[in-house]
Amino acid sequence: MFSKREVKDLFISVIVLSLAFSSFNIQALPVTIFIVLAVFISHEMSHKFLAQHYGFEAEYRMWTFGILLGLISAVLPGGIMFAAPGAVYITPYKREFAFRVARLTRKQHGLINLAGPLTNIVIGMGMVLTMFFFPLEMFSLTARVSFFLALFNLIPIPPLDGSKVISWNSKVWALAFGLCIIGLLV
Repeated sequence: MFSKREVKDLFISVIVLSLAFSSFNIQALPVTIFIVLAVFISHEMSHKFLAQHYGFEAEYRMWTFGILLGLISAVLPGGIMFAAPGAVYITPYKREFAFRVARLTRKQHGLINLAGPLTNIVIGMGMVLTMFFFPLEMFSLTARVSFFLALFNLIPIPPLDGSKVISWNSKVWALAFGLCIIGLLV
């Protein structure tokens, strides 16, 4: 279930990220939109849908400052872009019965935060395999962006996903982080 605000926030985030990643090159925009949809939307929706699977409310919210920072950094020289368009916000409590309230467990929180990077790792691996049969630059670029997004999000510094994953299970975090590095080296 998506609210009107969430759809609007996702739409704006996709457009802004696509423009920024394409360096405002209209010819590169179709490929960039494909990559943003495959990598960014799947990452955020993995968080949302797993949280909802556990019975918690979850919704993507755009971060206006992060959107502006992405646009500004895309035009600055140096080639380093800071893109933090938003995040999925999860209500940490749910009503199970009339008077009983369940809280998000540490394991659930860790798994929900792992879901986004894990999805990116799977997409990256899928793109690498696809390149064996269809060696297109679009697949290679999608794999690199996907592994990079997963690696960045797994940095164990709040508010990034990695800080919650490592506090839940450091071995799972290390495995995921290692897979990202291997994916980037392939």
